[in-house]
Amino acid sequence: QVQLVESGGGLVQAGGSLRLSCAASGTISGISFMAWYRQAPGKQREFLASITSGGMTNYANSVKGRFTISGVNAGNTVYLEMNSLKPEDTAVYQCNAYTLGTVFRGQGTQVTVSS
Repeated sequence: QVQLVESGGGLVQAGGSLRLSCAASGTISGISFMAWYRQAPGKQREFLASITSGGMTNYANSVKGRFTISGVNAGNTVYLEMNSLKPEDTAVYQCNAYTLGTVFRGQGTQVTVSS
């Protein structure tokens, strides 16, 4: 089992920045990659970024150039640095950890961007 705890969300003005953290614990040795998603009220869940255990990253076009995913190995703590935030970035941000055949999900952290 893997437990994920997100933190770092909050209220920020448009144009500001936040750094989200996702701390993994438990049987983390089997994690192959981790990813960040978000879901705004009334909208579908959206993939944002992922990072493999080898450090390879992938981004959604909607956040490329503004968001950066990083971490000390994908199976430990992963960060999402968010810059130039917009009101439309308001959502619950959640991280996932992927092992062979299993997905673990955190509870999420709220990010609210005021105009």
